[in-house]
Amino acid sequence: MRPDSVEGRPSEDTDLVERAQRGDQDAYGELVRRYQALATRTAYVITGTAADAEDAAQEGFTKAYFALDRFRTGAPFRPWLLRIVANEAKNRRKAAGRRPTVDLSVAEDRPSGDTALSPEAAALAGERKESVLAALRQLREEDRLVIAYRYFFELSEAEMADALACARGTVKSRLSRALARLRELASRQVSLDG
Repeated sequence: MRPDSVEGRPSEDTDLVERAQRGDQDAYGELVRRYQALATRTAYVITGTAADAEDAAQEGFTKAYFALDRFRTGAPFRPWLLRIVANEAKNRRKAAGRRPTVDLSVAEDRPSGDTALSPEAAALAGERKESVLAALRQLREEDRLVIAYRYFFELSEAEMADALACARGTVKSRLSRALARLRELASRQVSLDG
């Protein structure tokens, strides 16, 4: 289990949010420290550049701070924050007038339980990874985001629904369609490479 999905974290977030709503800046600082990396990775999936992702995450935290009075008591903080950060990243990308070239290197910082691979297996794994990343680059932003939320950031369906502002059933169907498109693009990529 990842450290940021420890039992009790939602109640800790609730306590920190309530304290921040009462003006405790240290409490909000703790929320920022807790979710800075996740917010930046979320923005990166959308913007495609580290600098824009950092700026979008920072602006997202600022906007979230000033919107704390509108935060629904007892609601999970993480998906609410990620929705704000994602919207800020989308706005920045639109303002810059470009399509992101995301490589989803955010997946690389996940620990692996595998032992060291042989050179041949490592080369094959690298080719597979590049094939999947090439396919991910071709997906629509919405598809990349739903896949990243689930498989790179390990959000639950409920958290994804909150972050995407949709019903859980919609999350399931969006994820299913996104994965089908990814499989199709990846298989085309493999046949082009092979």
